[in-house]
Order: sequence, then C-alpha cells, then structure tokens
Amino acid sequence: MSDTRPQYGELATPEEQRLAAGLPPLGEVQPAVAAPESTQEHTAVEPTRRRPVDRFVTVALLAYGLINVVMTAMSYLDLPASMNQTMKMLGIDGEFTNFAQGRLWGTIAAIVLVVGWCVTAALSIRRLRRAKLSWWVPIVGATVTLLITSICIAVPMMGDPAFMAYVSSIGQ
Repeated sequence: MSDTRPQYGELATPEEQRLAAGLPPLGEVQPAVAAPESTQEHTAVEPTRRRPVDRFVTVALLAYGLINVVMTAMSYLDLPASMNQTMKMLGIDGEFTNFAQGRLWGTIAAIVLVVGWCVTAALSIRRLRRAKLSWWVPIVGATVTLLITSICIAVPMMGDPAFMAYVSSIGQ
C-alpha cells in the first residue's frame, strides 16, 4: 500500500506555510525589536577591515624571502665552496675538508629553506584571505627557518678540523 496523504506544504499557500513556521505574512512588516544594550555590544559583528599596507608589506616580505631562498639554497647546494669563502672571510687558515657532511647537510639546509618559505607563504596567504593582520608571519617564518638552517650548517662546520682548530685557538 502506498501513502497518498499530502506531504507538508503541498496544499498550503505560501502565507499559510509562513504562519505555520512562525513567520509573519509576506505583506506584513514587523518593527525590529531592539535588543538590550548589554547584548548589543556582544552581538555586533565587526566589519571586515581592509588593510592595504599590511597586504603590501606581507607580499613584499614574501617576495624578498623568495629571492633570498633561491640565492641561498643555490649556495647551500655547494656548501664546501661556501664554507671555504666563509673561512677566508673569518681569517681561518686552511680549507674546508668535511666534504661528505657538507654536501649532505647543505642539501638538507636547502630543502629546509624551501619548505620553510612554502609554509610561511601558505600561512601568510591564509591570513590575508581571512583579512587578519599578517605582516608578522613572514618575519616569524624567516626567523624559525634561519634557526633550523643554521643548525644544519653548523653540523658540518663543527666537524671540520680547520674550523675546530680556529675555535680552540680563540680560547687561548
């Protein structure tokens, strides 16, 4: 057997449907009821504020960071040559000889730089789309990424005999 009774709203007019739902009829306008003052403060929705300066600064920092990441990652991929230049600038006698660790940790540092920039860019864009203050995200992202890459570069540097001889001569 099939149920042949009318379904909800099939026989009712739009006005009857609105009345059944507890809404006023279409032609009738009811005056707005003012909420008490204490609840108006909490229910007011702050309009989305445009921050063109924040957007410009965030994009500029991300662009600067991208250029920096590309140039630095390329030098990290040839870390032994970069370490030799650094040792000459510091006045360290000798050459960087820890080639195996230099190549490995240089590649890891380059990957960390790229991943760090990508995560920073994604978080910045997410905050920009939500109209939240975001200029600080590239600065924090660069700081965290720099800290991690510095650790990656310190590993082969501390394993180099010429650098360690220089460090031990400083304390004397």
